Amino acid sequence: MRKVIAWERPHVAISQDEREFFIALGARIATLRKGSQITQVQLAQTLGISQSTVNAYELGHRRVPVSTLPLLARTLGVSVEELIGEDASQERKQRGRTPKLMQHMERINALPKTQQKFVMQMIEMALAQAAAQGAAR
Repeated sequence: MRKVIAWERPHVAISQDEREFFIALGARIATLRKGSQITQVQLAQTLGISQSTVNAYELGHRRVPVSTLPLLARTLGVSVEELIGEDASQERKQRGRTPKLMQHMERINALPKTQQKFVMQMIEMALAQAAAQGAAR
């Protein structure tokens, strides 16, 4: 008689330090998301996950996969180091702060294509008006 072994995802206990890390990471994600005026739904769409998963990350109930950190950091306009709570001041001194325009461009890049097109049209219109005003002077 053959035995059938069912594979289950093992429940892995985490230390209190790890638990505190993920709670703090979740709080940083929520603060940065709100500061960027991004909803949980928008962030979930960008990351390709559900809104409830974003909520679980923000509450520290679920671990954020390491593979998600770069896209999450770019979307929120920070470095991975800043996102995970490392002191990035030394790195910032070496390369300077990310310019606000670059942060906006990264956020625009995370938008759906139709919204990206709309934003680009608005930028092109503003640049054309500025050029026309400069030529009129």
